[in-house]
Amino acid sequence: MRPETVKNLARECGFELAGIARAEPLGDFARYESWVAGGMAGEMRYLTDHRAEVRRDARNLLPGAGSVICVGKLYNQPVPPEAEGQAVISRYAWGRDYHDVVRAGLEQLANKLAAIEPFVWKICVDTAPLLERSYARQAGLGWIGRNTSLINEPLGSWFFLGELITSLDLEPGSPAPDRCGTCMRCIEACPTAAIVPSGEHWTIDARRCIAYLNIELRGSIPEEHRASMGAHIFGCDICQEVCPWNSRAPETGDPAFEPEHEPSPALETLAYLSEPEFHARFGNSPVSRPKYEGFLRNVAVAMGATGLERFREPLEHLSRHPGGVVAEHARWALSELDKCAVPSAGSSSYR
Repeated sequence: MRPETVKNLARECGFELAGIARAEPLGDFARYESWVAGGMAGEMRYLTDHRAEVRRDARNLLPGAGSVICVGKLYNQPVPPEAEGQAVISRYAWGRDYHDVVRAGLEQLANKLAAIEPFVWKICVDTAPLLERSYARQAGLGWIGRNTSLINEPLGSWFFLGELITSLDLEPGSPAPDRCGTCMRCIEACPTAAIVPSGEHWTIDARRCIAYLNIELRGSIPEEHRASMGAHIFGCDICQEVCPWNSRAPETGDPAFEPEHEPSPALETLAYLSEPEFHARFGNSPVSRPKYEGFLRNVAVAMGATGLERFREPLEHLSRHPGGVVAEHARWALSELDKCAVPSAGSSSYR
């Protein structure tokens, strides 16, 4: 089967990017081991337990695999104008859960390919123990930037990645050249300095990353990072937003990623959501991942980080929440508001 046949069928299944890599161990696994050994995975045990070793070789997921078909699905959306006191939700979480969307496209692709040549296959979408970006780079989909996102020239980095591990022996693509050059914008823009040097490369120290702190981390967010998180209540797009390769990135036309909830809701409204209301609003969205109390924790931190006096009443409401984590973060946020409530010179007004 010709590589162009695979790529054309992938485009028919809704993927803007497609390429082929050999199903063999990658040199990047050594970097992954070093990253884990450095403790940079934080509390994400699914990256450090027995599944870590599985990532060494795609054939651990499908014995006898010959090729990995790598795809990218664009999710970029127009961003609403910024408004003071509005929550920031990473744009990948505005629409339907991408796991379902990408998996459905890969199932369609597998069936189209199997009609040409029968083969054995396994679908991977984010949750499988596989070095997705590394295989995507080998397949020619792009390079891995300093912010660790896969960047495609000229389409940028707003892509979900997926893989079809197959028993097919297909001609592989070639890795794309690294085109970050001397640019350091993502590193300079990160509020928590989460992009750190790692040998000759750069990597993400998850323990400092806003997306880790407000999605993956359970319990209390380290106090030294809270004020730097701004209004982000789920994820963070800063390192992609400042990337020059995304300055002219196209927008998706897939209705699956059209916002199913308000992309930047008012923080005080979110503070009063009951648990049933939270599930009704975000139940089919990635935003549900931190669970209800984790979500309210994030809302409290965002209100404290923005420091607006109008948040005092909703924060007092959250400070009485039966969940200790929510209440503790609300009390911290109230102390941040107290710091801001200082009269300016020659004025008796308060912020």
